[in-house]
Amino acid sequence: MIIARLLLAVMAALLAVPVSAQSFPAKPIHMFVGYSAGGGADALARIVAAKWSAELGQQVLVDNRPGAGGNIAADTLAKALPDGHAIMFADSALLIAPSVYARLPFDVMKSFAPVGAAVSTPLTVVVNPAVPAKTTQELIALLRGNPGKYSYGSPGIGTVHHLAMELFKIQAGVSILHVPYKGASAIVPDLISGQIPIGIMSASPALAQAKGGKLRPIALTSRVKVRGADWPALADTLPGFDASPRLFVIAPAGTPEGVISKLNATLKSTLSSHEVIEAVANQGAETDYSSARELGERMAQEMRKWAQVAKDSGAKLE
Repeated sequence: MIIARLLLAVMAALLAVPVSAQSFPAKPIHMFVGYSAGGGADALARIVAAKWSAELGQQVLVDNRPGAGGNIAADTLAKALPDGHAIMFADSALLIAPSVYARLPFDVMKSFAPVGAAVSTPLTVVVNPAVPAKTTQELIALLRGNPGKYSYGSPGIGTVHHLAMELFKIQAGVSILHVPYKGASAIVPDLISGQIPIGIMSASPALAQAKGGKLRPIALTSRVKVRGADWPALADTLPGFDASPRLFVIAPAGTPEGVISKLNATLKSTLSSHEVIEAVANQGAETDYSSARELGERMAQEMRKWAQVAKDSGAKLE
């Protein structure tokens, strides 16, 4: 009798996965975002969530959990029920975290299941117009000729922006001081006033300030094109340079494969939509779909890359 009950329990468990995948989603989906509402990652997440709500027949709720560079949201996801109703619109900061934080409450490669890549957002190296450099070559020459004289602002230690500039320093062979800010918003007024000569920021705010002549864009950190601007890439001068934030969707480890497949198929359909492509482009970004397997490979590769940059630059957070 006991053996028969055990067999029934095992059969029920085996049948539960395909049934749940077929009926998914059975309730609203929470899409965690590690930043406050109104920011770039939040805006992109809401573009995807709105389309998903229509395609999946269930509301996809953007759930902002700001703090610790996205780690609070990631920790919440890691502890969520792995049934597909909790996911995260994560970014490259999650892949940098193991290299700059002494301790994390989760393991990036073990606590999460990749769903698919979504968006690539180029950063822009900008200067105050008083800086005597208009191109990447001129900026490198200026920094090499004045080691330690110039400084740059980033949204904080361990951000993609910070490590992108550290990678630039390494590849260009220049010396430039890092001035970390608490977020991106405070950098712009200091750049415009000349309190800091060089900065790195998302393409959209850089474009707005460049149009007004308040800042001068030097180059993009990737080859992703920015609508309304014909800016060169750092890779034109520094071959292979690529340091843009990537945004992608992950779920808790143990989420059924059928659910992951359904989420990925919906992501692919969403990112193929002309409406979504236009909305993403208006945010200074570009759609960047991948399969779940490809995302897993990308995550591992990017973690190795940022680990080396963090080690070389000495970037660390408590």
